[in-house]
Amino acid sequence: MRTKQVNLLITLVAVALFSFSCFCIYRITQTHNRLINCRNHILEFKENMLHLRNKTEKNSQEMMKVLNRIKYEITKRENLSGNLVAQKADILNKNETISNTFEDLKFFFPHIRKEGRIYPDVIIGKGKTGVSFALGISTVNRGNYSYLKQTLTSVVSRMTLSEEKDSIVIVSVADSNEDYLHSVVKMITRKFKRQVRSGSLEVISIPAFLYSSMLNAKHLAEASQKLASWRIKQVLDFCILMLYAQPKAKYYLQLEDDIIAKEMYFTKITDFVGNISSNNWFFIEFSMLGFIGKLFRSEDLTHFVRFFLMFYKEKPIDWLLNDIFQVKVCDTGEDLGNCIKRKKQIRIRYKPSLFQHVGIHSSFPGKERYEKKI
Repeated sequence: MRTKQVNLLITLVAVALFSFSCFCIYRITQTHNRLINCRNHILEFKENMLHLRNKTEKNSQEMMKVLNRIKYEITKRENLSGNLVAQKADILNKNETISNTFEDLKFFFPHIRKEGRIYPDVIIGKGKTGVSFALGISTVNRGNYSYLKQTLTSVVSRMTLSEEKDSIVIVSVADSNEDYLHSVVKMITRKFKRQVRSGSLEVISIPAFLYSSMLNAKHLAEASQKLASWRIKQVLDFCILMLYAQPKAKYYLQLEDDIIAKEMYFTKITDFVGNISSNNWFFIEFSMLGFIGKLFRSEDLTHFVRFFLMFYKEKPIDWLLNDIFQVKVCDTGEDLGNCIKRKKQIRIRYKPSLFQHVGIHSSFPGKERYEKKI
């Protein structure tokens, strides 16, 4: 009897050991499968990471190629802008030199790419270059009101003869009304004979094809659309004038056709510029109003014009002037106070203003402005 019990006990122990062995083998097999799956996931992850890295490196290489190409094109254009190509400007002046920077307009305005020569018509001018200052005045027809004669008289008469010799005043007629162009030419040739003979006063006219189709009459149905088109055209007017003036002088001063220059304004400007210790300034403001009295280094004009042309449909030009500082000076997430402090170092303001705004009747039809800066 005891032998049977012992045998039964041995059998139960053997069964238990067998069951435990099977369980262990199952768990080991399950763990092994999990390890294999884990290893496969790791290998797949490594393969995906390697593929992603290769793709990232490829994209980075492509991006670098694009950036290098852009840098090459910019350098090429800037090198070209420094070299003037002598060409025939028009029947009135065959000796005018033409800056290649006007070719930039074709990039922003596809509708003029078919045009061969992109350049304003020189109505009065002797191709004067190599001076210290170019003063640009853009003018349009204001109907029965005109301030141009008054503006030019103050600008020209308040220069000394030596200052007049070292400068050039450029009047840009940005109006398709030929009668207005003729009236401006007639007034200037009669009133400013000496300046015209010496080449210190020029008149240019902007060809109508330089303006894009959004300025056509069919787009001017609503008052807001008229105002937007007027602002767009004003930006383009200034850009074309700046490009024309760039190769003529070391500095460029932007004026408008309804201001009065103060006594000795030119002497004060030359003295102030000559006494600035830092050469890092971006532009100098000799008036706080709009785009009046802004002095630029001519070598910087191309950069300003390209920025203006990128956003000419979005904002008036004096607002864009603020935006370019935001882009060039302020870092993303930077404290506003630090940004403003750096702005003051490169955006210099001269006080008091050297130009007084006198135009009540705006170049925008029906609009009146009464602000004046003393």
